[in-house]
This record gives sequence, C-alpha cells and structure tokens, in this order.
Amino acid sequence: MGLLLVGCGKMGGAMLAGWRAAGRTDTRIVDPAVVDADAVASLGDLPAGYQARTIVLAVKPQMMAAVVDAASALLAPGGLVLSIAAGKTLGYFAHAFPNAAIVRAMPNLPASIGRGISVCVANGATTPAQRDEATQLLTACGEVAWIEDEALIDPVTAVSGGGPAYVFLLVEALAAAGVKTGLPADLALRLARSTVAGSGALLDAVDTPAADLRRAVCSPGGTTLEAIAVLMADDGVQPLFDRAIAAASRRARALAE
Repeated sequence: MGLLLVGCGKMGGAMLAGWRAAGRTDTRIVDPAVVDADAVASLGDLPAGYQARTIVLAVKPQMMAAVVDAASALLAPGGLVLSIAAGKTLGYFAHAFPNAAIVRAMPNLPASIGRGISVCVANGATTPAQRDEATQLLTACGEVAWIEDEALIDPVTAVSGGGPAYVFLLVEALAAAGVKTGLPADLALRLARSTVAGSGALLDAVDTPAADLRRAVCSPGGTTLEAIAVLMADDGVQPLFDRAIAAASRRARALAE
C-alpha cells in the first residue's frame, strides 16, 4: 500500500515534484486528463488488487464525479483521502468514501512553485497521524494551516485562493497608473512587477508586520505618504477589498451548496 495521486496538473505536479525531492518512492500516478474515457473509469493501469493507504485527488472539480467512484474501490480500509478540489465538501466525499478519513484542502496558485499556502479541514474519522500525513504531503507546495470549521473554507477561498489574482491586478493597476503619469509602458510594467515581487519577498523574509513596513516607506511629508492618504481614505482600497472578499465568499458558499 502506498500513495495514489489522481490528477497531475499544476498542483498535482507540484506536489509530486516535492515528494520526489523528499525521497518519497511509494507514489503511483493517474491523470484522467491524459487517458481515454475507459481508463478514467478504471483509473488507468494499476496492478490487480492495488489499494492505496492515501489517495490525493488533484483533478478539477468538474472531473471529480468521473473519478471518485473508481477511486473509492482503491482506498484501503482506514485510509486517507486528501482533496484539493474547490467547492467539493467533506460531505460530498463522505458519500463516495464512507467511513474514510477525509481532508479537504484549499491551496492557491503559488503552490505550483512551492510558495503557496494550503488551508485544511478534516472530518471526524481523521486521526492525528493522518493530519500529520496530510500536512507533510501539502508542505511540498508551501505552508499549511488547519481550521476546525469547514464553513471558514469559503472566506479562505476568497482571501488566499483568489488572493494571487488580486496581487496580479495590483501590478496591472500600478503599471497603468505609471503610464498615465508619462512612463513608457514597458518600463511601467517592469517597475510594477519587480516592486510587487520584491516587496513580497521582503515580507516573507522578515517578521515585521506589514503595517510597520508600510510606515517605514512613508517619509513624513513625502511622496509616498501622499499616495497612501488616497489609498487609505474612506473611499480607498479597504472598502473595495471588503466588498470583493464578501462577494467571493458568497460565491464560494453557493458553489459548495
């Protein structure tokens, strides 16, 4: 018995690379996206009688229904199912894997380069050892955090799941604003990309709170303080983010339901 990875796209591939780098050799891989319809039903070319101690489901949510029934026959009694599919609840997997330990995880896009964060919630059948196993598997993609209330997955999805898109939008907006003040477009984009990437690296490298780092950039009476005053005004970025995260949370809840 070992580990079965179902789906080997960006996220599944990133986890697999991390496992291999850590010396893990008990992994079998099935990618329904690159096999024919008949192979999806049987989950590909596995040895007769094969059973996995742990199954990681890394397929897209819309493909999940095509694989869970076949995968359920391959899970050893008392085994662990770890899903990284958005919108698929613990209850959804409980139907396909009755009495199994189930962990639902929400990673984000930087996990594809090992710099993400995954937030996990487990059902009542999951043992402490199986939580540790899930943590070890997901650490291949970055940081791991646990919650006890599955309802919190919806705001997690809104904040960290969608968060990379908000950061990329910041790069776009910063570059566009630079162009409007006279910068050449290619230089404005280069400045925006490097500034956001470097600031993120700095934030990751030190324990200093983000608010303190922000204040350190703002010299009294300086140019940055003028810009920050606009961004932190009553009609600035905070109310926009409040509405955006609330909207994304509502949509995540609707999809799960």
